[in-house]
Amino acid sequence: MEMHLYKTSTSSTRNGTVDSQVKSNPQKKLIYGQHHCGKGRNARGIITTRHRGGGHKRLYRKIDFRRNEKDIYGRIITIEYDPNRNAYICLIHYGDGEKKYILHPRGAIIGDTIVSGTEVPIKMGNALPLTDIPLGTAIHNIKITLGRDGQLVRAAGAVAKLIAKEGKSDTLKLPSGEVLLISKSCSAIVGHVGNVKANQKSLGRAGSKRWLGRLPVVRGVVINPVDHPHGGGEGRVPIGRKKPTTPWGCPALGRRSRKKNKYSDNLVVRRRSK
Repeated sequence: MEMHLYKTSTSSTRNGTVDSQVKSNPQKKLIYGQHHCGKGRNARGIITTRHRGGGHKRLYRKIDFRRNEKDIYGRIITIEYDPNRNAYICLIHYGDGEKKYILHPRGAIIGDTIVSGTEVPIKMGNALPLTDIPLGTAIHNIKITLGRDGQLVRAAGAVAKLIAKEGKSDTLKLPSGEVLLISKSCSAIVGHVGNVKANQKSLGRAGSKRWLGRLPVVRGVVINPVDHPHGGGEGRVPIGRKKPTTPWGCPALGRRSRKKNKYSDNLVVRRRSK
C-alpha cells in the first residue's frame, strides 16, 4: 500500500495523507453495533483512561482470528479500512460460500488465495500449526491456547519470528524483543501484518485526531498543582521532584507496568529489553 498526499486546497489538507486503494464498504452480515461508555470512564463514572472522548460512531467488524477453515481455499475480494484497529482487513470468499474478514497480510493483493491447514504451502496469508512452520519464518496472529483466537502480533506492521523448536514447545521472538514458549499445536499466519507505514501517516489537522476519539494532551508542568504533581509555580519552573510522576504520584518514564502474576509469565523465556 502506498500513501498519497492530498492535493492541497485548504490548510487542513496540506500535510494529510490517504491510501486510495483501501475501501470502506463493510459487509452487512459481518458488522454489528457496539456500545461505548464515552470519555474513558468506568461503571462509577470515574475517568480511568485520560484523553478519551468524542469521536465518530463506529461499527465493529467481526474478524476471523481463529482461521479454522481447514483445507478450504479463499480469495481476497477487498482490502478495507477498520476504524477499530490500525491494521487493514481483507474480505475473504471461501470455496464453500462462507465470507469472513481477516487481518491484511503485508503484500497481499486482491485476487490472491489463502488457505488454512496442516499440509499447506508456506505462503503469505496461510495459517498452519507452528510444528509445520520452518525456523526463521515471519509470522503473526499467533495463538497462545489451542482452540482460541490468535492473540499475539496483530497490530499494523507487527511480525514475530520462529527461532527454535524443542520438545512440545516452539520459541518465538515477539516484536517487543520478548522471547516466549508456545505449544507446537498452536497455529499462526505466515507473513507480516499489513499497513506497515501506519505510524508514518499524517492526519493533517487536529480535528482528525478528535474524530478518532482522542482529546488534547498537555504537559503536567502547565496544569494546576491540584490536578498534577508537576503543576504550579511562577512561569517556567522545574517539576520540583527527583523523578517525574503520573498525575496520581506514581513513578513515570521508566517504571515497568506489566502485571504481576500475568497469565503468560510461565511462557516467557526472556523479558523485553524496555
